[in-house]
Amino acid sequence: MKKYRIITITGILAFMLGVIINTNACTNFLVTKGASQDGSTMITYAADSHTLYGELYFRPAKDYPEGYMMDVIEWDTGKPMGKIKQARHTYSVVGNMNEYQVAIGETTYGGRLELYDTTAIIDYGSMMYIALQRSKSAREAIKVMAELVAEYGYASEGESISISDVNEVWIFEIIGKGSPSFGKDGKKVYDKGAVWVARRIPDGYISGHANHARITTFPFEKDKLKNSISSKNLSKIFDPRIENVYSYDVVTFARSKGYFTGEDKDFSFSDVYNPADFEGVRFCEGRVWSGFNKVSKDMGKYVDYIKGENLKNRMPLWIKPDYKLTLQHVISLMRDHFEGTPFDMTKDVGAGPYECGYRWRPLTWKVEGKSYLNERAISTQQTGFSFVAQSRPNMPDKIGGIFWFSVDDSYSTVYVPMYCGITKIPEPYREGNGSMIEYSETSAFWTFNFVSNFCYLRYNMMIKDVQKVQRELEEKFITEVPNVDKEAMAAYTTNPDKAIEIINNYSNTQANLTVMRFKKLGQFLLVKYIDGNVKKEKDGKFLKNGYTQAAHPDQPGYPEWFLKKIVDDAGNKLKVIEEPKK
Repeated sequence: MKKYRIITITGILAFMLGVIINTNACTNFLVTKGASQDGSTMITYAADSHTLYGELYFRPAKDYPEGYMMDVIEWDTGKPMGKIKQARHTYSVVGNMNEYQVAIGETTYGGRLELYDTTAIIDYGSMMYIALQRSKSAREAIKVMAELVAEYGYASEGESISISDVNEVWIFEIIGKGSPSFGKDGKKVYDKGAVWVARRIPDGYISGHANHARITTFPFEKDKLKNSISSKNLSKIFDPRIENVYSYDVVTFARSKGYFTGEDKDFSFSDVYNPADFEGVRFCEGRVWSGFNKVSKDMGKYVDYIKGENLKNRMPLWIKPDYKLTLQHVISLMRDHFEGTPFDMTKDVGAGPYECGYRWRPLTWKVEGKSYLNERAISTQQTGFSFVAQSRPNMPDKIGGIFWFSVDDSYSTVYVPMYCGITKIPEPYREGNGSMIEYSETSAFWTFNFVSNFCYLRYNMMIKDVQKVQRELEEKFITEVPNVDKEAMAAYTTNPDKAIEIINNYSNTQANLTVMRFKKLGQFLLVKYIDGNVKKEKDGKFLKNGYTQAAHPDQPGYPEWFLKKIVDDAGNKLKVIEEPKK
C-alpha cells in the first residue's frame, strides 16, 4: 500500500507530474509450515496509507456467462482502468484470503520509476484480488498474475507480494517495463507486461519484505536445474519440484535498458530493479530486520546495514527462526517500535515525556540545513488494516483458513478470527460503513482510532490499559477457536451449510463483541485520564473517597529528564524566586 509523493521523470514527464509513487508503507512477514508450531502457514500484512480506510472486503463466489467482461478498478484510487475477460467461476474471498486458504499480501517498493506503464490495465491491487478469485493454490495465483500482466500490461510500480496456501509460502517480486515504445522501423522495442521473479520460501524458514525488493540472485532454468522455470514454461509451475519461477526476459530486458551488463549468474533482481539506498534500507529493510531480530539471535550482524553504514551487508531473503512460531509470536511481529534495539522509538526525546513510539510526518526534516529522520517502524499510526492469514492443513478449506483481521494501528488493535468460509461480514467491519471522511458510530475503524489517538497523548500509561483488553480478547479467541473448529467440522461431513452457519455466527459475534469492548475501553480511558489526572481504580472499577466522590486522583507529572530539558530551554524564566529567610 502506498504513501504518496509527486515525482517527475525525463521522457515521461507529462504523465509523471500527476503520478503517485510509494516511498515507505506496508510490512509483510511470511512463515512456512515447518517454521510454525502447529504446522500452519502464515503471512502478515499491514496496509499502511494515510488515505486507506480499514474495512473487510468480501467477494462471494459467482458464476459468469461466456464472454462476460469485468471492470478493473484501481485499488488505490478508484480509477476505472478498463475491462478484461472474466473467469466463468470465481471463488469467495474474505479480505485477502479465499475459500481455498490462499492468501496474498504486498508491499510497494517503487523501483525504477520510468518502468511505470501508463497504457496498462492491471494495477497491483487488481492483480492480487483477481488472483484470489481464480486460484486454488499459491502456485496457481502466481500463474494467474503472470498471465494477467502479460495480456493486459502492468499499471503499477514495483511490488513485493506474499502468497500462501496450506502447503507453501512464496515471495513474488514484479516491476513493469514502461509504456511500450517503437523503433524507427515501427516495430515494438519490447512486449508489454512486466518482469518478475517468484521464489518458494524453504520449509522451516521465514521471510519478510517492507517496501524494498528483497530477491537478489536466483537459479536459472538454462543451468539445467530442475527447480527453476521461466514464464515460457509456466504450465510446469504445478510440479512440486519447482521452487523458482521468473519471466523469460527478466535479464534480457535489464540488458536492453542498460541496467545490467554482467553475467547471468550475478544478476540480482533487487540490485537491478530497486537498488538499495540509505532511505530504502533505513525506512524499509529496517522493519524486516526488526521482525527477524525478535526470533533470531543472529541479526545483530546486520545493524550496520540497517543504519545505512554498510549497504553491501544485505540480510538474507529468508532466515531460520530460533524456535517454531505460534500465532501469538507472529502477531507480535506486527507490534513493534524497535523496542530494545539501537533504533528504539520510545527512548529518544522525540517520544516525549510519555515514551510514545510514533512520529508525525514527514519522515525526514531539516535543521540548520542538515537532514534528519524519524524511524519508520512496523507499528504506525496510518495503518488502514492489518492481518495474519493462517492456512491450516487437515481441515476442510472453509474451516481451516482463518483470516485474523484488524483495523488501525497494529500495536493497539485486536486481531479477530474471520474464518475464510464465512458468507456474512460483521457490520462494524463491512465495506461502506463509514469512510476516511465520514465518521460512523458503528464502525470498527473509528472505534479503534478513538482509542489509539487518545493513547498517543499519554502513551506509556494508557497503552497498558489497552494491552490488558487486547490480551483478554485475543487469548479468548485462541482458546475458543479449537472448539469452534471441532463443532464446524462435525457438521461439515453431513451438512456443509450448517458448518458455514457455525463459523458465520462465531466470527460475526466475536467481531461485534470486540468493537463493543473497545467502545467501553475508550470511555474508560477518557474517565481515567481526563485533564492529565489519573483516577485510582482496581479491576476496572474507579475508587471513591469513602463517600460519594471519586478518590483524589494521582498526578504523576513529567519524568525528571523532561523537566531538566524544560529548565535548559527556559533558563530562569520559570525559576521560583525564594524569599530570604528572616
